[in-house]
Amino acid sequence: MKSFKELKQEYKQIKFKMGVFQIRNKINDKLFIGSSMDLTAIWHAQKLQLDFGMHQNTMLQDDWKEFGSENFVYEIIEEIKYSEDKPVNYEKEIKTLEELIIEELQPFENKGYNKKTKGNKL
Repeated sequence: MKSFKELKQEYKQIKFKMGVFQIRNKINDKLFIGSSMDLTAIWHAQKLQLDFGMHQNTMLQDDWKEFGSENFVYEIIEEIKYSEDKPVNYEKEIKTLEELIIEELQPFENKGYNKKTKGNKL
């Protein structure tokens, strides 16, 4: 049987899918764009928050309640691959990619659930 220390070390070696995702409303095509170091876990967390009415994005939460979970789809937009060559700050890479995708798709107001920030342009 493996020790806790060995199991912890193995867990650190697991390479999760990471990148940018969207939650798309199939009724009105509004998008919520986000990113994560673990694209599988983030969907479970987002869905749990939405199902329990605790999501931080009130517009998305309201539509989830109105239209039902069956009218939303989770999609991975862009996945970042691990580099074997050099050390990479994946958190920074993911955030930069998310900002670029938000800039491109403009998921604000009638087009989406994201909130405009100083970095976003219309």
